[in-house]
Amino acid sequence: MAGPVTAERGGRQQSESGPPRPPRRLARLVRPRALALLALGAVLLGGAALWVLYGSQWLRAERVTVSGTRVLTPAQVRAAADVPLGHPLISVDTDAVEARLRSELPRIASVDVVRSWPHEIGLKVTERTPVLLVEKGGKFIEVDAEGVRFATVSRAPEGVPTLELTASQSATGTASLRRFGANRLMGEAVRVAGDIPAAVARDARVVRVASYDGISLELTGDRTVDWGSGEKGPAKARTLTALMKASPGALHFDVSVPTAPAASAS
Repeated sequence: MAGPVTAERGGRQQSESGPPRPPRRLARLVRPRALALLALGAVLLGGAALWVLYGSQWLRAERVTVSGTRVLTPAQVRAAADVPLGHPLISVDTDAVEARLRSELPRIASVDVVRSWPHEIGLKVTERTPVLLVEKGGKFIEVDAEGVRFATVSRAPEGVPTLELTASQSATGTASLRRFGANRLMGEAVRVAGDIPAAVARDARVVRVASYDGISLELTGDRTVDWGSGEKGPAKARTLTALMKASPGALHFDVSVPTAPAASAS
């Protein structure tokens, strides 16, 4: 017979081992059922999410907002974007909307097409800014700082100079035309126009190209600027700003060599 010590040891061992475990066969049955229920729940949740996104009326494209326009109107932008209203918001192809806008409205330099849940497509537009005008047939072609000709307008916008290509009127200019071509000379004019200081650009009326390194500016008040070539534009811009402050009564400024500028009354 087991004595008290043996009985005590057996009771202690039983209590330390915890409650009796379920049979292994039952555990093997419970685990697959739990996994199956979890999988079914995931499928149902996924299906519900897809229905909300694509099948319900809760997340449909119902309106288009436009911001950032200056010359263009919001109505023009919305028409060119052609966002499919009434369709699921998630199905709107934002890349296609952007491509349509850039194709239909060259004035647009960039556009962000964003979904604003639950019912809105937002179009954040950045328009091109003209730095030079090319007169043709009584109208004006707007050119931005990248040399892109993006619009033709019947009236010249204020504060944007007009290009005058006079290279063919001198031997030096003719040589420049032969060597660089009219497009390259025009590109240099655009480069110069983009580098003109903002305070001076407001008064700029003409960018005149007599040769590759013979570019000059005509400003209001009968003032002129010898700019030279399109090289070292930022340095020339800084020099011109300082020179105009130092010589407010001058009519002619020469920054073709920015380290040796000059100003005169005539």
